[in-house]
Amino acid sequence: MALTSDTVEHALRSRFGDALYGVDAPLGEVTAEVAPEAIAEICAYLRDEPDLRFEQLIDVCGVDFLEYRDYPPDAPRFAAVYHLLSLTHNHRLRLRARVPEERPVLPTVVEVWDAANWFEREAFDMFGLIFEGHPDLRRILTDYGFAGHPFRKDFPLVGHVEMRYDPDRGRVIYQPVTITERNLVPRTHWQEADERETGEDG
Repeated sequence: MALTSDTVEHALRSRFGDALYGVDAPLGEVTAEVAPEAIAEICAYLRDEPDLRFEQLIDVCGVDFLEYRDYPPDAPRFAAVYHLLSLTHNHRLRLRARVPEERPVLPTVVEVWDAANWFEREAFDMFGLIFEGHPDLRRILTDYGFAGHPFRKDFPLVGHVEMRYDPDRGRVIYQPVTITERNLVPRTHWQEADERETGEDG
């Protein structure tokens, strides 16, 4: 059976109803938007259903929609995105579960795929997403005492603190950042880019 947005939507809608928010296929890549609280149950179904058989979890990553173009201001700021692969049917599927800034929490899928363990730890470390039920949810790329989440768009480019070795204390210490923050990357302003393409001036 060929995997299309319609077949995925029918399979998930018939089983999970309103927990499926929608399915689309931009550039031929099927993406299903699902309720975060149902993510573990949905993943287990996608793995075990014979017509789907998504046996492999390729990645779990976070997304920060802060200042995202045309993104509704009342929509959840963050999302966890799951990339799945069916070795049996040679299909790929993307799941997206959005969570609010004030409570970026969703269930772990470690019991569905062991590979989720470090993926979820990375999303926790970089974006501050919390995966309930994870067996060891702690930082994986930054230091355990690190403050903040570096992939959030409002995280300062030079961080909050810097570390150095203090010979008097004989250990590494943290102190407030003394580097002047500079943005060396030119920003593209969407409106200006649109005007250049259309020849309009406002």
